[in-house]
Amino acid sequence: MSAMNASSDYSHALVRRPRRLRSNPAMREMVAETALRPADFILPMFYADGINEAREISSMPGVFQHTEDSLLRAAHEALEVGVRCVDLFGVPVDADKDATGSQAWAEEGILNRGVAALRQEFGDDLLIMADTCLDEFTDHGHCGVVTEDRHGNAIVDNDATLPLYQQMAVAQARAGAHIVSPSGMMDGQIAAIRAALDEEGFEDVAIMAYSAKYASAFFGPFREAVGSSLQGDRRTYQQDPANLRESLLEAELDIAEGADFIMVKPALPYLDVLTRIADTSPVPVAAYQVSGEYAMIQAAGRNGWVDLDAVMMESLTSIKRAGANQILTYFAVDAAKALRNA
Repeated sequence: MSAMNASSDYSHALVRRPRRLRSNPAMREMVAETALRPADFILPMFYADGINEAREISSMPGVFQHTEDSLLRAAHEALEVGVRCVDLFGVPVDADKDATGSQAWAEEGILNRGVAALRQEFGDDLLIMADTCLDEFTDHGHCGVVTEDRHGNAIVDNDATLPLYQQMAVAQARAGAHIVSPSGMMDGQIAAIRAALDEEGFEDVAIMAYSAKYASAFFGPFREAVGSSLQGDRRTYQQDPANLRESLLEAELDIAEGADFIMVKPALPYLDVLTRIADTSPVPVAAYQVSGEYAMIQAAGRNGWVDLDAVMMESLTSIKRAGANQILTYFAVDAAKALRNA
C-alpha cells in the first residue's frame, strides 16, 4: 500500500469516528455529554383561594390551581418520582388584593398557608420554595409599590418596595420555606432580603434570585394561572429581550448581594444568556421553562404536529446542556416519569 493510500484510508477512518459512537442506544448513552435527573427539576405549583376543587388552567393543559388537598397530593406524586423541590405561587381572591399586596406577608395569606401545609406534610423531605413577589397580591398587578414619575406616568417605586419584600420573605421563612425566590427585579432586593432573614434568625433559608428575568411575551399563560390584575407591562423593571450584557451585570450584583442560586427566565429563548452566566457563576444557575414554552409544546403535541414526549425531553436536555443546574418546569413530573421508564 502506498503512503498516499494509507493516508487516505486513515483520514476516512477519522471522518467516520463520530458515527461509530452513535451506532446503538447503549453506545449513545455511554458517551452522552448531558444527563437529566429528576432531582434537576423544580415543579412550579399554584395554590388558590376561593375554590373547592383543583381547577385546570385552560392555557396550560395538565397544570392546576390547587386546593390544599390537591396540592399535597400533587406534591406527593412529584416526590415519589424523584422531584425534590416545588416552587409555590399563591392565587388570592380579588377582594384580598390591595395597592401594596399586604396578603403577601399575612400569616393567613394564601401563599403562606400553602407553604406551611407543605412543610408540615413533608418536613425536609421536599424542598419548599416560595415566590417572593407582590404581583399576585396587588390590585394593579405590578411587582411593587406604584407611584408616578415627574411626567405623571405610573412607575414602580423600587426603594419603597424593598421593605415589603423583606416582610414577605420573613413571613415565608416563618411558614416553613427552605428557599425564597425574589422575582420582582428590584435593585437591591437580594441584599435587603438577606439582611432581613438573617436578622430574624433565618440564616439557613436560601435565596434563589431571578437575576435575568426578561419582559417576555412567553409569560402569557402564567397571567391566567395566577389571576393577574396587570394592565400594561413591566418593561421598566424587567429586562429588554434585546440585551445580554445587563444580564451578566444583574447576575454579578445578585451574587455579590448574597444570592445562593441565580436564575434565567425564560429558558429556551435565552439559552445564550444562560450559557454566558453559567460559564462564570460561582453559585448554581437555574433556568425557568415558562408557561408559554410549556403551552406551545403541549399545543403542538396535542395537535399531533410534534411528538410531545420527545420534544419535552429534548427541550429540557437543551436547557441542561446550556448550563442549568436546576430547571423549573411544569413538565417536572412527566419528565421524571419518562426518565424512570427509559
